[in-house]
Amino acid sequence: MKNQTALITGASSGIGYELARQFAQHGHSLVLVAPNKAELDTVAQQLEIEHGVTVSVIAADLTSDGATENIFAQVESEVEILCNNAGFGARGKFDDIPFEKHLAMIRLNVEAVVKLTHAFLPGMIARGHGRILNTASIAGFEPGPLLATYHATKAFVLSLTESLATELKDSGVTATALCPGPVDTDFFPKAEMVETRAFQEANVMPPQQVAEAAYEALMAGERKIVPGAVNKAMAFARRVTPVSGQAKMNEGLYEEVEPKDHKREPGEIAAKEEAKRSSKK
Repeated sequence: MKNQTALITGASSGIGYELARQFAQHGHSLVLVAPNKAELDTVAQQLEIEHGVTVSVIAADLTSDGATENIFAQVESEVEILCNNAGFGARGKFDDIPFEKHLAMIRLNVEAVVKLTHAFLPGMIARGHGRILNTASIAGFEPGPLLATYHATKAFVLSLTESLATELKDSGVTATALCPGPVDTDFFPKAEMVETRAFQEANVMPPQQVAEAAYEALMAGERKIVPGAVNKAMAFARRVTPVSGQAKMNEGLYEEVEPKDHKREPGEIAAKEEAKRSSKK
């Protein structure tokens, strides 16, 4: 029996790209979604050559009207695994961030997840098998001053996924929440967070390791995966730390460090991980 076809949003870079590589390595056909078709075509060609899998691409801005409906109409019967991975954050005080950016964050991080899940889930249930992977974050466990809306959207995704996991028990369909900590992706440059303690001083993981852990957890049918020992400890700490303390800690993480204290550049950790993996082949 062929491996199930996976649809991955935000697949042209970061965790989404590494998820696509993981699925391709395991022989899955792929449907890749992101806004830029040229970038998607490049990824698709690479995966087809390296792994001999079939890769389709759909260039779509998931914050635009009708985007999710159009995706579903194109690939409804093909998709057996749905990976809602696309998302972004914006750093700053809540009232300083333009309302339009808050709304776009909610539409991509929350609304698109709900729409795509609601569209594909009935078919999975009818067939008696399927898997859903929703990229949440350890940010979903705690409030995050200076990244307030992002934390709130990830709390929604985490809660939704854990609820679905219970509702879907014995249906043959599973729901898994991926909850990484800081990861070396373009999230940080896009959120204007390269200069923050969260990137310069925290335990930042390479996206390859996160995607590998996510794939294993998804295929095992786990409800939630928090990659990395440090991140697991942070997620557990919420049980014993007052909410005010959690908020204060995260506010500190999102403050900027002095230029002299910069330890790393975006992509550096991911590149080192790729080089290490290539040397083992």
